[in-house]
Amino acid sequence: MQAYKAKGKIDAMGNLVVEEPIQIPPGNVEVIILLLADEVNNSSETPSESQAETPKKQVRYRTKAFRDLLENSPPVPPDFDPEQAKWEYLKEKHNL
Repeated sequence: MQAYKAKGKIDAMGNLVVEEPIQIPPGNVEVIILLLADEVNNSSETPSESQAETPKKQVRYRTKAFRDLLENSPPVPPDFDPEQAKWEYLKEKHNL
């Protein structure tokens, strides 16, 4: 696989427009789009709009039922062992 670099832009219709000719033989290509850093900082979206759309932890939830619970829960300690927690729960549940 070879890599080529060219500058382009996305037009109002969402189409990729490459601004310079590329000397590549015809065929299928894979396109990777990198947004320029100054374009990211100058986006038309206000900070309050971006905060309202995405949660604080940058996680998108498929369902909204437990979103508030998960967002406001304390972080899991690094030494937490889920298997040990399951075992403790089962011991308590079945009086072992």
